[in-house]
Amino acid sequence: MESHPPPAGTAAGARMARVFVYGTLKRGQPNHKVLRDRTNGCAAFRGRGRTLEPYPLVIAGEHNIPRLLNLPGQGQRVAGEIYAVDERMLSFLDEFEGCPDMYQRTPVRVAVLEWEGTRGAPEDTPAADGTLQCFVYSTATYSPEWAHLPHHADYDSQGEHGLRYNPRENR
Repeated sequence: MESHPPPAGTAAGARMARVFVYGTLKRGQPNHKVLRDRTNGCAAFRGRGRTLEPYPLVIAGEHNIPRLLNLPGQGQRVAGEIYAVDERMLSFLDEFEGCPDMYQRTPVRVAVLEWEGTRGAPEDTPAADGTLQCFVYSTATYSPEWAHLPHHADYDSQGEHGLRYNPRENR
């Protein structure tokens, strides 16, 4: 079996976690820069996917924040990106996402649409059925009316919804 070196800046043998991002952390979105900032840790893009189960992805609150409501089976299958992150980045993301108060980091099954990850160790590749388990930042603590907001399958801060995200630096 061929082996691949860990991402640059990662210690050999360091445990990487998979994180599925669906909102402002995706490439081309307002907060993607925090995944590229090496002072926060290491995040390596692995591929694109869609949640196996539907979830309500809504844009809510005074700052138009995309939020994945932890209501599996409702809403739509949500598109996003899969990253392998080191412990430092995972810890940074927990803080960035206000975990566990605003968001909770929970496991979710993701159907892989495109895979650019390594084909080395089994934990680095999708299962035979094309799925992976990833962490996602979803919320079980929200205003009841949010469940009735329009559900989105693929978030873009500049999307036709017209609800522009208000970046933290402008608040």
